[in-house]
Order: sequence, then C-alpha cells, then structure tokens
Amino acid sequence: MFPSPQGPTAAIGDENADRAPAILAEWSSAMQQRRFKDVLTIPDRLIQEAERLRAEAKKLPPGIERHELEREARQAETAAHLDQWLKSPGLRSPQ
Repeated sequence: MFPSPQGPTAAIGDENADRAPAILAEWSSAMQQRRFKDVLTIPDRLIQEAERLRAEAKKLPPGIERHELEREARQAETAAHLDQWLKSPGLRSPQ
C-alpha cells in the first residue's frame, strides 16, 4: 500500500480506522497540558530571577563565574524595566 497524499488511510477491516493517528493524539494532549495561568507577570519573574542570580553570585568568590552571574542579573533587571520604559508617555507618538 502506498502512502496517500491526503494523510493516513485505513485498510478494509482496520479496527482502528475511526481513531486519530497516535502522533496527532500525543500532540493534542501536549497542547492541552501547556495551558496554564501565569501567576507572575514577565517583569516580575525577571526581577525574581535577577534577585536569585545576585544571591547566588554573593556566595561565590570574586572571579569569572561571579562576574557572569552579576552580568546576567543586570540583564534580567534591564529586561524587566523595558516594559516600563516602553509604556512611558515620552515614547508615545504625537497625535
């Protein structure tokens, strides 16, 4: 039997003819599982991540690893403040 360009086909007497292919069933259930309600906003999560990174950096002696964690914390804080900056009245186009 050759593959059909219209998708999966059932042979005569196929007891699974009325069921969706396993791949589609798995994909569908994965999509349903991904639905969740965000408790924190993205800026709040970024600030939380920055605080976590700074606390972790303080535990390390001065060096490359500590510097990298501090840099990541600064980047997270900057990303968190982008929302405020973009919503500021100074950035709105004239009307």
